[in-house]
Amino acid sequence: MSGIYIHIPFCKQACHYCDFHFSTSLKKRDDMVYALAQELQLRKDEFKNTTVETIYFGGGTPSLLTIKELQFLIATIYTNYQVASNPEITLEANPDDLLKAGIHNDNVPLSAVEVSNRSIFKAYKAIGINRLSIGIQSFFENDLKLMNRAHNAEEAKECLSEAIKYFDNISVDLIYGIPGLTHERWKQNIETALSFKIPHISSYALTVEPKTALYSFIKKGLIDNVDDEQAHEQFHILKDTLEASDFIHYELSNFGKENYFSKNNSAYWQRKSYIGIGPSAHSFNGTERGWNIRNNSKYINAIQSNILPIETEMLTKTDQYNEYVMTGLRTIWGVSFDKVEHDFGTVFKDYLIEQSKIFINQHLLYIDDEHLRVTKKGQFLSDGIASQLFKINL
Repeated sequence: MSGIYIHIPFCKQACHYCDFHFSTSLKKRDDMVYALAQELQLRKDEFKNTTVETIYFGGGTPSLLTIKELQFLIATIYTNYQVASNPEITLEANPDDLLKAGIHNDNVPLSAVEVSNRSIFKAYKAIGINRLSIGIQSFFENDLKLMNRAHNAEEAKECLSEAIKYFDNISVDLIYGIPGLTHERWKQNIETALSFKIPHISSYALTVEPKTALYSFIKKGLIDNVDDEQAHEQFHILKDTLEASDFIHYELSNFGKENYFSKNNSAYWQRKSYIGIGPSAHSFNGTERGWNIRNNSKYINAIQSNILPIETEMLTKTDQYNEYVMTGLRTIWGVSFDKVEHDFGTVFKDYLIEQSKIFINQHLLYIDDEHLRVTKKGQFLSDGIASQLFKINL
């Protein structure tokens, strides 16, 4: 299984917590879309012997693109790659874009998709998109304003009310650990999402990244700092509430009903190959990682000159082991001792067993069916635990 990720580096406005690569200027949008298509063509040989099973439009804000632009990029993939008969095609979207889609989709060719009722959801389905990942973040106005989200609380609910009429495979994003977010309001956020019968929820603790507006506001004392204990408690509220509603906690930040796990993201965590298209996008082929330049103009100029603006890093056996431990402990699949021995050797397996003993004694890790997994107590700490299991070449 292989996947293609396409980074759409545009947003209406900057969320205060975000450090992803994007621009709030859409002046280069046309050039960018053509550059994305050209990069897809330039890199087609990387997947000449494999089938693409997932296509993911991330960002940035992919829902800023018109139907015509999305259709063009999807058609480019089908023209240049071998695509599975029923691929998972995900579009990240913001509620305000979905509700006001007619404004920026007026140039949709009627011959291409049915848009007689102005339904953006029907149009998405018509061009092959079959999964939506909607950036709700919160159903409370105060939280949305603090984060500088472009939508309001009413639009968040209205968007989901419309989306579920057309899509059954929907994921929503929610953020916890927001300054001032009480446990009661957090429970209401989760319950509101559940009321729409959404089958997948991705939820993240608010993190303070350097060079973001949030970092500056906290440093100046304008906003309270993030409380790690609050976030820890709200993580467990999330886990308990969703598991009681038959969600499976299959990855640290992701919960899905049976048959609704994200195929795209699951492939990342299981270290399967993917190509990242667009500025700042990352790629992985099993032994090598690559990342595109994080600058829109330089990216476009390079691609127009048929140059791939990508840096690569060959992963050592130790790098690959460390990545497997990191991703494995985040998931329900855990870390297989047999796989470690097969892929990396007995020395790595023995090292993993020895290093994990202290965490097993602390009831943060446990061994089940020759797999090392995190306990409920250890889940929120899984990244930190994994780092203590890394093998370091001195």
